[in-house]
Amino acid sequence: MVQIQPIQTKQNKGMLWLLGLLPLLLLIGMISMLSNWGTGVEEQQAAPIEVLNIERIVLTDDGFEVRVLNSGPEPLTIAQVVVDGSFWNASYAPSSTIERFGAATAYIPYPWVEGDPHEIKFITENGLIFVGEVPAAIKTPSADGNRFLQYSLIGIYVGVIPVGLGLLWYPFMRRFPSKGIQAVLAFTVGLLFFLAIDTIQEGLELGAEAPGVFQGTGLVWFGAVLSFLFLLAVDQTQSKKSTVAGDYGKQVSFKIAGGIGLHNLGEGLAIGAAFAAGEAALGTFLIIGFTLHNITEGIGIAAPLLKTNPTLKTFVALAVLGGAPAIIGTWIGGFVFNQTLAAMFFGIGAGAIIQVIFAIARMIVRDAKADGKATVSWLNFGGVTLGILLMYVTALLVNF
Repeated sequence: MVQIQPIQTKQNKGMLWLLGLLPLLLLIGMISMLSNWGTGVEEQQAAPIEVLNIERIVLTDDGFEVRVLNSGPEPLTIAQVVVDGSFWNASYAPSSTIERFGAATAYIPYPWVEGDPHEIKFITENGLIFVGEVPAAIKTPSADGNRFLQYSLIGIYVGVIPVGLGLLWYPFMRRFPSKGIQAVLAFTVGLLFFLAIDTIQEGLELGAEAPGVFQGTGLVWFGAVLSFLFLLAVDQTQSKKSTVAGDYGKQVSFKIAGGIGLHNLGEGLAIGAAFAAGEAALGTFLIIGFTLHNITEGIGIAAPLLKTNPTLKTFVALAVLGGAPAIIGTWIGGFVFNQTLAAMFFGIGAGAIIQVIFAIARMIVRDAKADGKATVSWLNFGGVTLGILLMYVTALLVNF
């Protein structure tokens, strides 16, 4: 009797696994039948379904290098190329026939004119036309060491330096009374609220430009929700381990710096893409605007530290975490920009920022209860409003 029980247990486990796998096995069988025998409907498709996404146009001394992606349901073949209204020869790597989700590069030896607009049309075997435009022709910068260094300096100017300058307000804010510290935390909530909305909007714009099959706008929301829940789980785990208020404030500061860093990565994308497209004036204007815009971010990062005694090493780490992603963003935007991945990163950044807002709000509620004061006082309301207005005004320097 003693030896029979383990055998029955194994049999029960085997039956349990079989019951769990049975629906999947039946589903695989059904899909296999549909793939081999079809649905029985014999009508021909009215028109071919082809989707060719023009991901990037690179201008070289020899002409255009156009990177394309087949995001349609079937393979397609590029039959002809038309540049500025004239048919033009082109070579392809690896081939002019592109499998589903496959990519290729079209090399078009065209004598483009610097500063002039150009239009490139790809005509498939089925007669569908896909258009790419060059607003103002200029040679695309090559990815050499000098260009990497230049983009790195741009990222430092836009990200690390302004965030570091904002952190320099810490000694001044440290002298605020309890009400003042509450107002600074509320001010941080206003800053982050604006950044969250701005990040989501930018992500949705990029997602709309991405190939439809990848659901770029959906990736923004998926990234935001999952990153928020992930960081919330991490926050709850750490709060159980940490009982010191100063440690929690330091953790919140690093979370703010991380969320802002993801946002600054997006700013770097915009700057790098502007320089890669030959819009140097726009790129320089973005540098000045983002630098002024990002100084206020350092104030928000420093706010949770006002009741702690951080070291210089902590401030350096916060400045790098909040600002250095702008360097990476400038590299990506200048050399290998991709709308789909950019949209996903914007979504992740928005979720991180929203989670930080949640964490700071908890700090405000906790401190208000400890002081026996209202959580939403007029001073705190003014702090939130001022944070939103300040970010809005500095954002005008970038958008206009």
